[in-house]
Amino acid sequence: METVLDLDLSAPDAVQEGVGNVAFHLVGSEILRIAGEVRALREKGTPICDLTVGDFSPKQFRIPSALEAEVIAAYQAGETNYPPSDGLPALRSAVAAFYERALGLRYPLGGIAIASGARPVLWSAYQAVIDPGDVVVYPIPSWNNNHYCHLTQAKGVPVAARAETGFLPTAKDLAPHLAGARLLVLNSPLNPAGTGFAKDELAAIARLVVEENRRRGPEERPLFLLFDHIYWLLAADSAPHFTPVALEPEVARYTIFVDGISKAFAATGLRVGWAVGPPYVMSRMRDLLGHVGAWAPRPEQVASAKILEQAGLAETLAHEIRGGLLARLELLHRGLVSLAAEGLPVEALPPAGALYLSARFDLGPLGGPESDDEIRRFLLEEAGFAVVPFHAFGVPKGSRWFRLSVGAVGLPEIESAIPRLRAALRRLVPTG
Repeated sequence: METVLDLDLSAPDAVQEGVGNVAFHLVGSEILRIAGEVRALREKGTPICDLTVGDFSPKQFRIPSALEAEVIAAYQAGETNYPPSDGLPALRSAVAAFYERALGLRYPLGGIAIASGARPVLWSAYQAVIDPGDVVVYPIPSWNNNHYCHLTQAKGVPVAARAETGFLPTAKDLAPHLAGARLLVLNSPLNPAGTGFAKDELAAIARLVVEENRRRGPEERPLFLLFDHIYWLLAADSAPHFTPVALEPEVARYTIFVDGISKAFAATGLRVGWAVGPPYVMSRMRDLLGHVGAWAPRPEQVASAKILEQAGLAETLAHEIRGGLLARLELLHRGLVSLAAEGLPVEALPPAGALYLSARFDLGPLGGPESDDEIRRFLLEEAGFAVVPFHAFGVPKGSRWFRLSVGAVGLPEIESAIPRLRAALRRLVPTG
């Protein structure tokens, strides 16, 4: 080519740089910004216990060998063309059978849609039921609901949850906000806290949804419950998982489940998720997913079907992942509790499964940093202890609570991090 053009790619001199209002005002990920700081310190050779990533490091957690073998077999068999936009029938059937066996819930194939992970399921659920200005009720802390409300131009109503309830909302918390709302979004086990709803509390919330819908007239649109339980197979035995539909069957006609293989099998990169719910909603979600091409890769769908259709196999494979996570969570919790016992300003909730632990660092009374971001930077720079503040999950700044995620660290990294953390905190303690 003889001529190479030197292109002017600067933003036009116009309001909002010429882009749309929703895109212009969309807030970037706080977690990704923090990850950049962690990488920069690692490149300098600083030892870091990276508890920021809501993901699995393959060095710590490989996908199960049975799943890997099925993916390879699917590629070798030439399963590389487009799948149906709502998912391979074999996978939809396998999900239906899995829910019936494991959760006691019977759904028709029309009530199941496959997508490329849980994020497109969340997006399509919002898009399917929300019009601009509709009310979406969600607890804080929670993951990305504020952003999904922005994307759909919904009116978000965040409901603050407390440490005393594991950062999960109670029926009493939610009841004043449901009149006229279009969507209630819940996540259990919870990202960022790792905690799960108790049976009685979840049943009470499900009854609220049923009662609100009974009150509405024939011309009023219903209140839906979007129930994200992507971590449910990783719940600890001490915090068993429940579903609202099993506890209050009448809520089934309003409930949309979000699920997939990403967390239970440490398979976040394989991008296989699914929605389960009433067929009249699933048909609209399938159309939305089809228009944006958000289907899961065909080989991974074939492999996932092979795993889910074998009774007990999914639970067995998830149990191995869960064991590794719980060992890390328990070690981390013991370390933080030991610091608290020494009088250092640390608080942590007991581990309940998933990838996460919640911890509070209140360093201001010792003369240390007071804002969440200053505390986070102190922990990172002085102790090589990388965490994410709860304000990344919608909580107002100043809570001093942080998410600690163990999917990308090993036991030795946690063991070596606690003494560094102790030393950094002790430097703040006034000496006589």
